[in-house]
Amino acid sequence: MKKILINFAHPAKRRSKINAALRDAIADLDGVTVNDLYSQYPDFHIDVQREQCLCENHDVIVFQHPFYWYSTPAILKEWQDLVLEHGWAYGSAGKALEGKLVFQALTAGGDASTYQPQGFNEFTIAELTSPYRATAKLCNMHWLPPFAVMGVHRELADEKVQANAEDYRRLMMAIRDDRFDVSQAAQSPLLNHQLDNLIRRP
Repeated sequence: MKKILINFAHPAKRRSKINAALRDAIADLDGVTVNDLYSQYPDFHIDVQREQCLCENHDVIVFQHPFYWYSTPAILKEWQDLVLEHGWAYGSAGKALEGKLVFQALTAGGDASTYQPQGFNEFTIAELTSPYRATAKLCNMHWLPPFAVMGVHRELADEKVQANAEDYRRLMMAIRDDRFDVSQAAQSPLLNHQLDNLIRRP
């Protein structure tokens, strides 16, 4: 069974119905640790040793966050700057993250049509999240495309919120239990694109 670390970062989580639903859907799963960065570090004084130990003790690292300004909330950048040290995360002696799975679970205001070359935002989610892919490569991790819930500015219906939360839970359980086709998923635009095809039956 794989152990999964969710680095959860939302500075206004009380106002986010979808992020609360995603988090609640996986919080009780065996093998899953939710690390709420804003609750843990309200002053941004990140305990580097604690965070590195958490990463070392898990097989999968997920960054769950809203897609603020085509990027992440500030604390995730601070986390990267401090935790991903040379000699630990990368470099000739930096092997702590080698072989671990990593991906983002993000929520975006615009719907999928806006994240296209001809759409309002002009760039795809894959293009806009490419720094995370490059970081994974530098740290010798196995990168996967994001699990992305789109169009959240239009107040998702309760049924859609629940469906996305259930998909998030199914994804985590499949990854945890080695029932997820990682190779095929790496070729998908998003992890929740045709999710049923990526999950193997028990």
